[in-house]
This record gives sequence, structure tokens and C-alpha cells, in this order.
Amino acid sequence: MSTTEPGTVTAGVALDVDGLTVRFGGAVAVHDVSLQAPIGRITGLIGPNGAGKTTTFNACAGVIRADHGRVRLFGENVSHLGPAARARRGLGRTFQRMQLFASLPVAVNVGLGREAGLAASGVLRQLFSRPGDRTRVAEAVEEALDLCGLTAIADRRVGTLSTGQRRLVELARAYAGGFPLLLLDEPSSGLDDRETERFAAILRTIMERRRPAVLLVEHDMSLVMRVCEYLYVLDFGELLFEGTPEQTLASEVVRSAYLGAEEGLEAAERQAGAI
Repeated sequence: MSTTEPGTVTAGVALDVDGLTVRFGGAVAVHDVSLQAPIGRITGLIGPNGAGKTTTFNACAGVIRADHGRVRLFGENVSHLGPAARARRGLGRTFQRMQLFASLPVAVNVGLGREAGLAASGVLRQLFSRPGDRTRVAEAVEEALDLCGLTAIADRRVGTLSTGQRRLVELARAYAGGFPLLLLDEPSSGLDDRETERFAAILRTIMERRRPAVLLVEHDMSLVMRVCEYLYVLDFGELLFEGTPEQTLASEVVRSAYLGAEEGLEAAERQAGAI
């Protein structure tokens, strides 16, 4: 387990969750969960199906309100704020079920990430642009397309793309937004091994270029082992374990709970040995 005391805000922490509890009616979906996502680190949130990962993720993003606990972004308590206000404070995200405009070209979808960031900086920015905004958007789109290998298909409608390509469009849109905190919700869902490897390489490049804080919710242990430096493991809505990927793989508690089988962890161990 981590030596950091729950509730302690460490310097450079983008996301700090302290004692999070979420109930749906009489059912407790998440109970007393604390975690941190520091700047410059990819932090993983893993666990079996129904462990509470998505609920925790949505509470961090402001999609749902916690019954107890606190969520802080860059030291500010945002527990009472919704998704738009949290985005204005630097939180960007992708979705497990991709939220893209299928009828619009790739470049336009990516540009919306940057335009949304500019509009969110103030009410007047939603009505009037500043000199240079168009250039800033174009530059952000060009960089994001190049980073994610999408330049050649920039003019194609998103609805014609493969799942792997659409995953990259969503990542490019979040990157173009310039958010210092990224929440990635199962980004490898629907990807094959080759696409997952490519996605991991792009994530590592993003970390090298901008050093954001990243919270990754993911089932694919091969991706987790490729990119994450620290892991939180949930089970039945509670924090079961936290530590480095190596510590997590070695944990008998995690082995007994994670997916109810050894296959996933054995594959992760093979991946860890190949890194």
C-alpha cells in the first residue's frame, strides 16, 4: 500500500479524491475511496467488472455527485461543481462509448476540443473570438493530428472510420484541448493488439511532450502495464490495493479478486517482462 496518508495533498497533484462515497438508492456503489493523480504520471484505476471504476471516474468528472468525500483539482475543492466547470479548471476526458460527431470530418472533431477550451474561458468567449484564435485552433489541430497519426485522414467523416481510428480521434480531441488533466475511460475498448500497442506509444509521447496528469480506467492489463506508473485496484466499490504495477502483479489479494481468474494477470506479467 502507499505510504501517503489519505486526504494529504501532495505537491503537483492534479486530481485528489478523498473518502469518496457514492450511493444509488440504498446501494453503495463506491465506499470511502481515496486516490491521487499527480502531474506527469499515468495513474491506472483497475478492477473486476462492477468494482466501481466507472462510478468513481464519473464522480471525478462531475457527471455524478458524491454522497460523501471530496474531489479537488489542482488544490481546489470542486465537489460542488459540474462537468463544465471542472473542464474549465483543466479536466479533459474521453468516453467508453465514444462521443464523436460521425457526420463531421476528423479535423473538425479534433478542432472542437480546442474551441471548447477557448469558449470555456469565459462567457464572452462563447460569443466573440480574440485575434489569433483561429490560428491557435489550427495549430492545435495540426499537432494533435500529427501526434495521433491522423493527418492522412483529416478530411474523412468520422462515421467511416474503424473503431481504432475513432479512438485516436477522441484522444486527439482531448489533446488538442490542452487539458493538464486527462481522464481516459477504457480507451482500448474495441482495439486489437496492434492498435493497443500504437495507442500506448501515443500516450507515452503525450507524457513526454506535455507531462499532464492522466487517470486511466482500463480492463486491458497489457495497456496498463505498458503505460501506468501507479495503480489503484477497486473491488466491490472499495479500494483493495494500491502500488506500482510490479507490486500489484505480486499481490495475492489482487490475484484472488481481479477478474476472478489468473489469465489476465499472467498476460500482464508477460507484458511487464517485455517492457
